[in-house]
Amino acid sequence: MARVARMYYEQGYRQAEIAERLLVSQPRVSRLLKRASDLGIVRTTVTLPSGVHPELEEAVEQRFGLKQVVVADVTEADGDIALALGGAAAEYLSATLIGGDTVGISSWSASLLATVEAMRPFRQPVVDTVVQLVGGLGDPRVQMRATRLIGQFASHTGAEPLMLSTPAVLDSSETRDSLMADSTVASVREAWSRLTVAVVGIGAVEPSDLARQSGNAFPENELRVLAESGAVGDICFSFFDSQGELVHEEFTKRVIGIETAALKRVPRRIGVAGGARKYAAVRGALEGGWINVLITDVDTAIRLAGDGPGPQTASAAGGTVSA
Repeated sequence: MARVARMYYEQGYRQAEIAERLLVSQPRVSRLLKRASDLGIVRTTVTLPSGVHPELEEAVEQRFGLKQVVVADVTEADGDIALALGGAAAEYLSATLIGGDTVGISSWSASLLATVEAMRPFRQPVVDTVVQLVGGLGDPRVQMRATRLIGQFASHTGAEPLMLSTPAVLDSSETRDSLMADSTVASVREAWSRLTVAVVGIGAVEPSDLARQSGNAFPENELRVLAESGAVGDICFSFFDSQGELVHEEFTKRVIGIETAALKRVPRRIGVAGGARKYAAVRGALEGGWINVLITDVDTAIRLAGDGPGPQTASAAGGTVSA
């Protein structure tokens, strides 16, 4: 048993080569290796590289019942975290888009723009259709960013793009209802019902510079009403409170975008957000089940973990973990 273990783990022989050299069957070699592990002759350790945070990720997953958490190795002390979050999201998508998906993406997010900029083209198509989740028309100087987001994602993944050529926020629910009934929007709405993946930014009540510059934001007086009503953040301009419950649905009725119920039916809902300004919004989104995959920064993850592992335990950089 010890001889087989040394040949396999230390000397690099394959099981078939060990069987030939020791004149035993290959199944016997396999059984001896398993027995060596059971008896502690072979002990497996995992040595983590610096910059990964698996224990912290698992703590947040367990606390909020998430499918997966990815913690980018960045803090706000490092400066603008959008690029790091975008890089982490790009790597996650590269590893998990394996073909046949219909993907929805929200338009007005710096982190999602950074994601598509960091993505590398797939060798073969892995997405059937990419669909815009919220209106993308606005100030022409900014609108091209929303168009580029969908276009680049489609180019990288081999997807057919479905654009939503309307503003995101309208002046009245009547105008919104009229546009939603238009045939050009109907095809996008139908695609929303077929989504297998949604990739969204998570906004604070105070709109991002990108949304504000585009003209797709609620007026200041309405933002004050939302804040006074307990709103902490939004996804696709649907605002929610600290428990993830919708706030002032009448505001949402002026938005050209995916409805809350349709979004929550999507099997994999990926939120890309972080930073102290967005902490309450990220937590509210998790509490309300708006997303089930989170890509965030170290500081936000530590706060979300709460009584989970602290910063030193969470990093576990360069340590060993018994398997």
